[in-house]
Amino acid sequence: MENKKPLVYFLCTGNSCRSQIADGYLKALGGDKYEVKSAGLEAHGLNPRAVATMKEAGIDISNHTSDVIDPEILAQADYIITLCGHANDNCPVVRNDTAERWHWGFDDPAKATGTEEEITAKFRKVRESIKSRIEQFVKEGK
Repeated sequence: MENKKPLVYFLCTGNSCRSQIADGYLKALGGDKYEVKSAGLEAHGLNPRAVATMKEAGIDISNHTSDVIDPEILAQADYIITLCGHANDNCPVVRNDTAERWHWGFDDPAKATGTEEEITAKFRKVRESIKSRIEQFVKEGK
């Protein structure tokens, strides 16, 4: 029997910031243990600030794509993790009784306002919050 890595599916509204950051961190910190995918209720494109913020942390997500939720991947996922309330409330009905479904709420850095420095600081703060949660996930083996 093939030893399949657990599939983690990160979901957000637009698959442009938070789910991309989580995807990047889990691939970097636990990629040998998990198959990692991310998607959104809509595809808003990859946020350039998310790419820049992750690059600062030494993780390149510039080749990621912004994708709409795939029902087949959803049905195969071992972990379905929503990163914003909108996705949690509007995620399609999951016909997957074996998946663990979690909601990790993070503020949307794309909605940050203010100076360039203030917006960048918000992206960094969300990045670090997501990183901490991913480190905990990998450490606990889930």
